[in-house]
Amino acid sequence: MKKSLKKGLSFGLTSAVITTLGLMVGLNSSTGSKLAVISGILIIAIADAFSDSLGIHISEEANKENTRKQVWEATIATFLTKTIFALSFLIPFMFFNLFISTIISVVWGVILLSVLSYKISNEKERKNFSVVFEHLFIAVVVITVSYFLGKIVDGIIAA
Repeated sequence: MKKSLKKGLSFGLTSAVITTLGLMVGLNSSTGSKLAVISGILIIAIADAFSDSLGIHISEEANKENTRKQVWEATIATFLTKTIFALSFLIPFMFFNLFISTIISVVWGVILLSVLSYKISNEKERKNFSVVFEHLFIAVVVITVSYFLGKIVDGIIAA
């Protein structure tokens, strides 16, 4: 796979998982509203995908070694990957309640991040477990912090 596409795919997937899970868990813990969580996912899937794509685009343009084609490949790959995977978190919300949907989404995110991390570790010939653990640890920190931030906001607003 081309380096520019790989960069866009890995960045887009990681961002989709971490950002969407953090937002979902935070909104769930602060509002308890399925509508708020679904709205948040849709907004992340579009607004943050454009933001991340522009960030990758500018970053790749700053690298003088990249051709215009490589810059656009990374940009488009980031946008599509971020959008598609962020939207995939909506699926459980069509069939289950907020709590179950959130649990399913966290499991889905862990699976996605684990598979990506495993593939990266194989390519870099590093110890698979340590790479997967490192990436999942960061995801757990984001989810935990988001949960407690949501609770703090809920406590402040409810007071």
